[in-house]
Amino acid sequence: MLLSIHIAAGGLAIVLGGVALLVKKGGTIHRRSGLLFVYSMLVLGTTAALLGFRKSPTDGNVFGGLMTVYFVGTALTAVRPVSAWTRRSNVAALTVAVGLALVDITGGVKAFNSPRGLLNGVPFVMHFFIAGVMILAATGDVRIMRFGVPPGGPRLARHLWRMCFALFIAAGSFFSIRERVARILPEPFTTAPMRALPILLVFGAMFYWLWRVRRRTLPVLLQHDSMPLTTRAK
Repeated sequence: MLLSIHIAAGGLAIVLGGVALLVKKGGTIHRRSGLLFVYSMLVLGTTAALLGFRKSPTDGNVFGGLMTVYFVGTALTAVRPVSAWTRRSNVAALTVAVGLALVDITGGVKAFNSPRGLLNGVPFVMHFFIAGVMILAATGDVRIMRFGVPPGGPRLARHLWRMCFALFIAAGSFFSIRERVARILPEPFTTAPMRALPILLVFGAMFYWLWRVRRRTLPVLLQHDSMPLTTRAK
């Protein structure tokens, strides 16, 4: 049952994430699909962590699930009105980010020193890449706690890259394994280039929208917020 819920949540998250990236930002479809994406990713991450914990407390899916919850959680609070709840959430999130960074650094060192450069099938480069991302995310959390939530473009950028990285985790966990793709999609979509394409598109969309929020006026994502999210081109 738990595995079925995990698979369903993952498929739904990939679809909803794609919709949120493609539709007009700030519109009704964007807000609703984005919120449903967050809920789906929370279920996906929680079930992944539980399934991994059943195997071993140090199973990679435990940390991957926590990472997923971390990214969508902090992406959501980035566009929520500042409150005591969001401040507490950011403090808890910082603890998770630092912990995950340390885990990945340790895993990267172990993988680097192994004969094949792998740890649980994951190359040391990926461990260090994820550790770098978590350090970057933790740095952003510290900045938020020290200086407050930034207005305009920087606030939107925080929301966008974290949502997109969460989508990358969901898409990568599915498309990186050929057997999973073959169960759902036709044979032509199981080749390595076709499986890599959705992941590349996620990053392409992320960088495109990060560029957009710094140069153009974008609609407010949430109403009744004391800190507007619009940003204008200079």
